[in-house]
Amino acid sequence: MASGEEDGAVEEKESNNKKRTKGAIATTWLTFYNIAMTAGWLVLGVAMMRFYLQKGTHKGLYKSIARTLKFFQTFALLEVGHCATGLVRTSVIVTGVQVSSRIFMVWFITHSIRQVQNQESLILFLVAWTVTEITRYSFYTFSLLKHLPYFIKWARYNLFIIMYPLGVIGELMTIYAALPYVRKSGMYSLRLPNKYNVSFDYYYFLIIVMLSYIPLFPQLFLHMLRQRRRVLHGEVIVEKDE
Repeated sequence: MASGEEDGAVEEKESNNKKRTKGAIATTWLTFYNIAMTAGWLVLGVAMMRFYLQKGTHKGLYKSIARTLKFFQTFALLEVGHCATGLVRTSVIVTGVQVSSRIFMVWFITHSIRQVQNQESLILFLVAWTVTEITRYSFYTFSLLKHLPYFIKWARYNLFIIMYPLGVIGELMTIYAALPYVRKSGMYSLRLPNKYNVSFDYYYFLIIVMLSYIPLFPQLFLHMLRQRRRVLHGEVIVEKDE
């Protein structure tokens, strides 16, 4: 009987050790990932400011930062995997929508349609993305290190109120600016007749994408507002109790 209890205790101890080891590996990876992403978006932000200060114009800006932007934004696909595997407790759907919309803008709009690369609207979402991502990844990094400065928490749950709508406006205006070029070129479209007997019009697809912002943006924005109330408002309540 005693032997059975000892065996059970040993198994439980081994199980706890394995969980701690897995947890440590996961934390190490997530810390490295968030530090890398913070650094990447900082590099991007500095490059944007330097270009504008030197050139005094936004024209040519996208071309100068395109490689960095495409690398770090595409790298963010790993976040969907983090959610799916349980490394982070965030909705796979919410993360998937956010990441896929960004990648779509980077690869299927700004990369593919060169005529929009000098649009002023492109600067709107680039600035909004950069500020948001530097703040977000800094927040995650310091949270994992268990040393979160209040100003980073404040920035994480306040700046989005301005940056999120600004980014959406920039994205929509850029897609709208792309429509004439897409319609004229017929890019990414498939006309009938063809051997697949399938028709696809990228022009109308982009219009659908723009319309999808109507139901999606409020949901994602309200999701962030709920998080803001939970994190910041909860802290205010604690301070009053003290």
